[in-house]
Amino acid sequence: MSAPNLRARTSVPAAASVPPTSPSSTTVSTPPKRSASQAAAKEDNVRVSFFDVVRALSGLILLSTLLSYLITGTSLTWGYKPSWARPARIRAWLKGPLNLTDAELSLYNGTDASLPILLALNGSIYDVSASPHIYGPGGMYHVLSGRDATRAFVTGCFDVDLNGDLRGVEEMFIPIPDSPQSETGEGEGGISKEVRTVRKLLREKETRVARKKVYEAVEGWRKLFDGGKGGKYFWRGMVDRRVESGWEGWGAKKELCEKAKQGRGRREADEVVGGS
Repeated sequence: MSAPNLRARTSVPAAASVPPTSPSSTTVSTPPKRSASQAAAKEDNVRVSFFDVVRALSGLILLSTLLSYLITGTSLTWGYKPSWARPARIRAWLKGPLNLTDAELSLYNGTDASLPILLALNGSIYDVSASPHIYGPGGMYHVLSGRDATRAFVTGCFDVDLNGDLRGVEEMFIPIPDSPQSETGEGEGGISKEVRTVRKLLREKETRVARKKVYEAVEGWRKLFDGGKGGKYFWRGMVDRRVESGWEGWGAKKELCEKAKQGRGRREADEVVGGS
């Protein structure tokens, strides 16, 4: 009777039945969906962070301006004065460019305190009101105000060349030849063809160089008036020289003034060419 009991005790118990799981009963963990209020709160946090940066930068700028004023005593920008921030330049920008005839330009010579001081260079009008002690009444260059005196800017003859006619000005940079014939090309009948050709090429080269010097002289003054002197001078418009506006031209071609004539050099190569 003991054998059956032994078999019963050594028998392996049957595995517990596990109910099958269906795919529908399997749960997958998903992140909780954010509500609209939570999303809005996150966006608010981002915007607040951006405004914090703006406030920080604004505070630094304010601190810099205060320190600048305390140290310099006058300037909020450590002595830097941007040209575009000048009140006169802002007012001019708001009014727009000017288009004046020579007669209208003459009214802006500084004698009328209600008008700016203007001058013209090669047809462009510039505001020089920032220097009334120079271009206003009694100033050293008051004679240049209210007109286009480009020719005088090049020749230096501020008494007789107060106009914008640049015709023939390049002659002041062309060396004086030893003989009038070598300059005009006339009276060369007894000179060989080769010499005449060399002289012609020389005159053409000297004329090109002279005209370049005239351009450079005018350009140097333009840089002064168009933003030079720390931006206190600036462009304002153009001189109206249309025929329908009454422009009659410069008239007859003018001779060089005495000062410009005296400044001409001698053509050193003329003797070599003439003796060939």
